[in-house]
Amino acid sequence: MDKIISPSRREFLKAGATLGAGLTIGFYLPTGIAKMMEGEKTGKPFVPNAFIRIAPDDTVTVIVKHLEMGQGVNTGLPTLVAEELDVPWEKIRVEAAPADARLYNNLFFGAMQGTGGSTAMANSFEQMRRAGATARAMVIAAAADNWKVDANTLATRDGMVLHRASGRKASYGKLAEKAATLPLPEDVQLKAPKDFRYIGKQFKRTDSRAKSNGSAQFASDLRLPGQLTALIARPPRFGARLKHVRAEQAQAVPGVRAVAEVPQGVAVVATDFWSAKKGRDALQIDWDESGAARISTAEQREQYLALLKQAGNVASSQGDTAQALAKATKKLEAVYEFPYLAHAPMEPLNCIVRLKDGNCEIWAGSQFQTADQATAARIAGLKPEQVQIHTLFAGGSFGRRANPTSDYIAEAVSVAKAASHLNAPIHLMWTREDDIRGGYYRPMFAHAISGGLDSEGNPVAWNQRIVGQSIAAGTAFESGMVKDGIDMTSVEGASNLAYAIPNLHVELHTPKLGVPVLWWRSVGHTHTAFSTEVFIDELAVAAGKDPYEFRRALLAQHPRHKGVLELAAAKAGWGKPLAPKSGVRRGRGIAVHESFRSFVAEVAEVSVRPDGSFSVDRVVCAVDCGVAVNPDQIRAQMEGGIGFALSAALHSAITFKDGRVEQSNFHDYPLLRISEMPRVEVHIAPSQAAPSGVGEPGVPPLAPAVANALFAATGKRLRKLPFETAELRST
Repeated sequence: MDKIISPSRREFLKAGATLGAGLTIGFYLPTGIAKMMEGEKTGKPFVPNAFIRIAPDDTVTVIVKHLEMGQGVNTGLPTLVAEELDVPWEKIRVEAAPADARLYNNLFFGAMQGTGGSTAMANSFEQMRRAGATARAMVIAAAADNWKVDANTLATRDGMVLHRASGRKASYGKLAEKAATLPLPEDVQLKAPKDFRYIGKQFKRTDSRAKSNGSAQFASDLRLPGQLTALIARPPRFGARLKHVRAEQAQAVPGVRAVAEVPQGVAVVATDFWSAKKGRDALQIDWDESGAARISTAEQREQYLALLKQAGNVASSQGDTAQALAKATKKLEAVYEFPYLAHAPMEPLNCIVRLKDGNCEIWAGSQFQTADQATAARIAGLKPEQVQIHTLFAGGSFGRRANPTSDYIAEAVSVAKAASHLNAPIHLMWTREDDIRGGYYRPMFAHAISGGLDSEGNPVAWNQRIVGQSIAAGTAFESGMVKDGIDMTSVEGASNLAYAIPNLHVELHTPKLGVPVLWWRSVGHTHTAFSTEVFIDELAVAAGKDPYEFRRALLAQHPRHKGVLELAAAKAGWGKPLAPKSGVRRGRGIAVHESFRSFVAEVAEVSVRPDGSFSVDRVVCAVDCGVAVNPDQIRAQMEGGIGFALSAALHSAITFKDGRVEQSNFHDYPLLRISEMPRVEVHIAPSQAAPSGVGEPGVPPLAPAVANALFAATGKRLRKLPFETAELRST
């Protein structure tokens, strides 16, 4: 076991963090660690707070409370500690925090540990810096006490405390034992930005080597002694239930150890994946589909289009849109459509559960540790503190691993409980087909927008109606996310439109359907940014104005929007003709959008062939995300978001026929190929604002920028995702 998960993860000094009038961080000691810090033991790490451990060999372990799923928290958050603690980057080590919301809650989520909403850096920026500054103050105090000098005469550099007057110096590791006996400082001084050595600089990712040589551990890699593999046969339609199962043929498959009914379906437990898969295929199951959803995409589309013609719940309203539209010199109308989307992370859902001696131990790429812990405890009949979660790397998520029911965790614990007689750790696995056909989805949406221009081509009215399922309705998140019938994630980016339009009205219809839906990378902005940024382009063209200049004039009161818009346009050479290519039509389009408190503008360049097929040749991205902690990671997230968004714009759609998902794997739910990836340039706007999200904000502007570029090239508007290239054929 020690080779798999280090027991030292339990040896943290407890810290409390609350979010009230500003950020307050308090530190307190559990008995065992307090005794260690009192000097009862020697040669132990110095643990000044819940986030840092300094070893006698001078290495500094940073405890990261957020899930590393590719976005770079295992590098970004340690950067903050290294900055304030003043240690060499090569001395930094990283561990995932245990599931403990008292210590490791997401400050934006309240009393809950979890990763999502592009909040990792934003909520940890001051917290991690203070943790580092506290540790630094304590090793300085230890040196001052040893040398009998005033602490104010000491300095630090690269993990050393220096007394320049005498030439004495000592490493943090050498001072660790002494520092552990000292009281915590009541307050610490954080560095001024002018003194930053790490923040704003580029450093190697802490996980790149392990992920390159294969030593990084994902849940799908882990093998515990005696571990068995489980797959679940789930209903083919959402809402169906198990009626009867005949398991004789499955039980006869070599390697199958058990077949068990669980709340989610029928589980087959075997010695390995392939045996479990063959066993599941051999099951003969009768499903009760009396309560199943038999939705079809074509019928749902017609229902949505009909709802677009009816008044909905008001999400936002200012001025008198109806009167302004009636008086407008020129009027425009457009409908935009968006399909269901699967998350399709590279590593399908999986986790390992071991129930033993009144405890539940879980190994998973857990994104909502507190919710997962509570769900596991409920199913296992335990208290949450009896559930230990080892958070491993996750091979992507895009929101999928953070769902209100903790579905894959719940399934794994249910199977482990049903197969407890086997006395073995259970590795529950989802196949790609399981995830595409039976997971959660970004909701299907439809938007109708009407707008009006005055005689000078200025927009005077904007009326938008949105139809789509709520991702919060019926979940524990409903009370905080739904108000007066409005799920704010359904209208975000539209109800708070930044453009200076005097009369704005946004409505929402929230149909209740049997399809489970969930946030998907950038949530509601995935569709609102497309509808608003394409329609604003349509207004610009109708006004006879340049789309960039049109936007710029309307964003005069929003300097951060305007700043990234100008930066992207300048770097892309907006206004300069694109170099011609033989046999193709070329165009350039622009879009700007705020999400997760970050501001992103993107310019796309496209080449369209006579048959309507096209390539996105170049994307220029400008981002203002506040203080840029690690510019290389910001660029990587923008690039990744652009590729992710382009994949959805070109290919992705989940469709239903008679209640069944028609797609199953990457052959019919294709993702972007490397040959389709454009050249991407990312420009980071200088900012002293607090850091904000970068994991998601690169996604929303891409599709509208491409759609606007396609219009510039062909004169044809595409208002439905994914793009249908037949509409772009030369006539």
